[in-house]
Amino acid sequence: MKLSRPILRSLLALSAFGLLGSVACSSADDDAPASATDVGQQTSGDATGGDIDDLTGEDGAGADAGAQQDVTVEGPFTAKLNLPASSFNYADPNLPNHFKTETLGFHGQVPLMNADTTPANNPTTDTGATLGRVLFYDKNLSKNRTVACASCHKAEFGFSDNAVLSKGFDGGDTGRHSMGLTQARFYGPKSFFWDQRAKSLEEQVLMPFQDPVEMGMTLDTLAARANAADYYPALFKAAFGDEQITTERISLALAQFVRSMVSTGSKYDLGRKKVSKRSDDFPNFTAEENLGKKLFVMPPPMGGKGCFVCHSGEGFIATEATSNGLDLTPSTTDVGVGGVTKQPSDSGTFKVPSLRNVALRAPYMHDGRFATLEAVIEHYSTGVQASPNLGVPFFANNGKVTQLNMTDLHKAALVAFLKTLTDVAMTQDPKFSDPFVK
Repeated sequence: MKLSRPILRSLLALSAFGLLGSVACSSADDDAPASATDVGQQTSGDATGGDIDDLTGEDGAGADAGAQQDVTVEGPFTAKLNLPASSFNYADPNLPNHFKTETLGFHGQVPLMNADTTPANNPTTDTGATLGRVLFYDKNLSKNRTVACASCHKAEFGFSDNAVLSKGFDGGDTGRHSMGLTQARFYGPKSFFWDQRAKSLEEQVLMPFQDPVEMGMTLDTLAARANAADYYPALFKAAFGDEQITTERISLALAQFVRSMVSTGSKYDLGRKKVSKRSDDFPNFTAEENLGKKLFVMPPPMGGKGCFVCHSGEGFIATEATSNGLDLTPSTTDVGVGGVTKQPSDSGTFKVPSLRNVALRAPYMHDGRFATLEAVIEHYSTGVQASPNLGVPFFANNGKVTQLNMTDLHKAALVAFLKTLTDVAMTQDPKFSDPFVK
């Protein structure tokens, strides 16, 4: 039986809110040639020529710009979505009290909520984030319908990728390692990408679609693809009040979904709730984990290693981009923030990600050079190079670095502590899972 598009939309509207359960939708043109909409010659909206992002793979270097021309959008597209009868709670998560206060304050640490990147014009709503979830997992929104945002940001790997470089729609390698998205809601500078070129998450989420390696689309093609999909009208209406599908609304919904990826249920959080301040021993920690926590959150005069300087507060987030001495001389092909600002003082500096779910996110650094947490800690112990813009606490003095030179006991304790930041319940939460029924 063939169904008219209005009837399909009615069924999908019911399906989207669970009123029909999981509904398999049949296109009105399933067994006939689909009509095509010629979008015409396209140009990429990414002025950087395809650079790394935090959302779907990273830097798309070396792609054929001509691949984005003369794109044909066929439709309508159908899908079977498994969405709950009542929306998941994205808008009002139960944030613990320790997100709202700061009990130590060393090096200007502030309550985590002070670093919230949510703009006044895009508060997270249940229906908006639900739409964002579908967009995040939708492979139809890449040039050859083979990858989605989630292809490079996999839940089981802390919404990062276990590969050093992710694969784009045509099998090309991205230029940087995929950054984890846990706690993306919180970052004082409010900028995104390893090189911080996007000034908001709303700006950032559209760039991967336009990257010639990652998803190979343009904004016009993206809007046309979404408009050709039968499952979006009801979702856009629920989120925004009408069925109009625009790239601006795609941006708003995706940003809401990514911001909702907040970890609150790690072993660390469970222990933190039982004490008055972060420096106290946690009753649910082992002696090794408590030692690692002390080394991490306290300054050297108080028995710590000062790790909190770059990974501060309850979110373990940074207050600025920095260099951690990976190389003596910054790479000539990737100078990080310096490539955006053109300032020598930014050369070789990169955004510092939150350490939430860090144990799930191997390999590490913007180029994925370290395969294990042990290798990361060894770098901070003995391997920091005297880079020109080296950050605290490794300031070079007369060309020499203040190495931490940790004992094996301390290195093992730090690794043990970092593993307490893992929140498997969050990575396995159905509200962050793929809603498309295969």
